[in-house]
Amino acid sequence: MTTDQIKREIEDGATTLGIEYGSTRIKAVLNDSHNAPIAVGTFDWENSFDGRFWTYAEDELLNGIAAAYASLKADVSEKYGLTLSRVGAMGVSAMMHGYLPFDAEGNLLVPFRTWRNTTTTRAARGLSQLFSFHIPERWSVSHIYQAVLDEEPHVSKIAHFTTLAGYAHWKLTGQKALSVGDASGMFPIDSTTKDYDKKMIAAFDELVASRGVAWKVEDLLPKVMVAGEVAGHLTEEGARLLDPSGDLQSGCPLCPPEGDAGTGMIATNSVAQRTGNVSAGTSVFSMVVLEHALKDSTAPEIDLVTTPVGDPVAMVHCNNCTSDINDWVDLLADYSRVMGHQVDKGSIYTTLFNEALAGEKDAGGLVSLPFISGETVMGVQTGYPLFLRGQNARFTIANFMRMNIMAAFGALAAGNDALKAQGVKIDKLYGHGGIFKTPKVAQSLLAAALDAPVTVMATAGEGGAWGQAVAASYMLRKADGESLADFLNNKVFADMEGVTLEPDADDVAGYRSFLEAFKRANEAEKAAEKHFSREA
Repeated sequence: MTTDQIKREIEDGATTLGIEYGSTRIKAVLNDSHNAPIAVGTFDWENSFDGRFWTYAEDELLNGIAAAYASLKADVSEKYGLTLSRVGAMGVSAMMHGYLPFDAEGNLLVPFRTWRNTTTTRAARGLSQLFSFHIPERWSVSHIYQAVLDEEPHVSKIAHFTTLAGYAHWKLTGQKALSVGDASGMFPIDSTTKDYDKKMIAAFDELVASRGVAWKVEDLLPKVMVAGEVAGHLTEEGARLLDPSGDLQSGCPLCPPEGDAGTGMIATNSVAQRTGNVSAGTSVFSMVVLEHALKDSTAPEIDLVTTPVGDPVAMVHCNNCTSDINDWVDLLADYSRVMGHQVDKGSIYTTLFNEALAGEKDAGGLVSLPFISGETVMGVQTGYPLFLRGQNARFTIANFMRMNIMAAFGALAAGNDALKAQGVKIDKLYGHGGIFKTPKVAQSLLAAALDAPVTVMATAGEGGAWGQAVAASYMLRKADGESLADFLNNKVFADMEGVTLEPDADDVAGYRSFLEAFKRANEAEKAAEKHFSREA
């Protein structure tokens, strides 16, 4: 599309907008009518630990998307000399799970508790036993039930609760709704009805009633919707929230608010059976669309969620991925500064990642546990990042960097071993996230970790915000009866370029050796947790 054509689409409001709350960045992507990104805006933020919970500052929950939109608006102005005032459709997405409870006046009752928290062990185990269905610690139902168990004062005041995407969507449209994909990280979904599981709803209500709770959970949960449905329209208040200058017009439709897992599936064209994707950032998770029910729905390594249209998905979610790598890069950048050599941090990442390819296949006997926070898949509740090396380990920069990237996928590889044991087949696996920006490095090591071919698309760097803009486009432009999978195949990815790497046999063998060391080192991690936690 030419610049003049893009300008006309911006002026005519023929674009779609996706905004996603990532763990370290809020991103806004504007797409043209052919689903190509034409402008981008960002706002950097960071979670904090308030002494008990991982959270984000309340004022940034809404100010952050306004800042990302302002950055997008500035990008449109710089590139095209236009003031962005109209969009054809939009959608918001965010990190899944977590806990945002509100009273009847719309006040947030406790600070946002993110997916990163591992404070709900008792609740998650009790619900898993009650439902005969694995309930992860980070799911919203675990958080609300743990609050009930802990007799937190706010419980009696809850009028509704939701995810971060659901919160932002509510503020933009006035509608309390969620995509079925994001809703499946709040409460178990029945894929036949595309709604919350009624039997589990009844069991949960009976459980909390026995503890004196008066509300019914179905009255608190957001409405479940599927991709392609209109989930509300941008109100005047919502338009002013996004654009306080008053330029943005209200009235455009919004697609159902989605979780980052769902936008990752859209952004990688992996919504069909036997396709999967890996999203790698602060956390890392794999999503595989199932062709049949799992043999064991109670396996603690596997979460059962859904695609944006409600099909069942096996998810392996790990809380830690790139944070420890980022800390090491910060240290090396600081070393360069102390030595009098200011080096661009982006260059440090690229150089060190490429050096990892020269490392030994098993990282030379080096191993790390990059657990900044708890890692449930590995049985760790409180993270203490560890770096271990044997006396005869080859401590080189190449091995060190290879170790760090391999360790970023360590818990994911351990979790996916459980998935393979249930006979799940994967035909296509797509990777997306910042760790894949340096070509072939993390991609080849992920292929070795999961022993499967990995494809990285040209749009991998745009991530979930682009995927949610595509979801808005599907809502706006789908033909009668056109499935999301067909829309993606025919209208989004038909001519999309991508690079596929098959797993190298030597890399796979090296990773298997590394993974065994990783699992053994996890016992040292558990010991650190036991003794350091006691000191704390």
